Amino acid sequence: MAAGALQVAGLVLGSIGSIGTFAITGMPQWRVTAFIENNVVVFETFWEGLWMNCLRQASFRMQCKVYDSLLDLPPDLQASRGLMCSASALAFLAFAVTILGMKCMQCTGNDDRIKGYILLAGGITFILTGIIVLIPVCFVAHNVIRDFYNPVVTLAEKRELGEALYIGWVSAFCLVVGGAILCSFCRCTEKTRSYRYSAPSQRTAYHSQRRAESAYSKSHISLLLIKTI
Repeated sequence: MAAGALQVAGLVLGSIGSIGTFAITGMPQWRVTAFIENNVVVFETFWEGLWMNCLRQASFRMQCKVYDSLLDLPPDLQASRGLMCSASALAFLAFAVTILGMKCMQCTGNDDRIKGYILLAGGITFILTGIIVLIPVCFVAHNVIRDFYNPVVTLAEKRELGEALYIGWVSAFCLVVGGAILCSFCRCTEKTRSYRYSAPSQRTAYHSQRRAESAYSKSHISLLLIKTI
């Protein structure tokens, strides 16, 4: 029961982190701004994402425009796009590998040792995905905070942290924790396997000792009979 609960918990956390990774890759709310001039808030919000930028006004619907070229993005968003695409591919791979290592899956056989190695590979891939997600999220957040408190940057160019960055931190946490749970499950199965293997060896030694004692007693009896004859 404990092994099954660990598998389910690791898979659920990894799935939540994977869904969050896919979501923030396509979300435009990486950098958000609200123009404030002369202490009057203009009801106009500008969103910048990895694939498009959006303008939302109070009297109009939200309008989004896909970037015409990769060179239109700032350097931090250019690097973030590549890293998030890699993280999305790794998240899908980790989820698929973990599914193959579940106890209920029969396509990989019934060998617990092989399934443990498959879950270990899935857990390591989940942890690696979480680390890759953290890099662009923290990098963009650092640049936003630095520019916000930079007096050289004009007020219209200042940005704030978008919702995608917060979702990215939560997703990275779920990926790392889920991967760690799957790796610890593999360690637990290794300890259980070593305990199971030690018990039969003791019984085998006991039976061999009994056979040796019986053989010695038979030889001793035969010698006594020969002497009496």
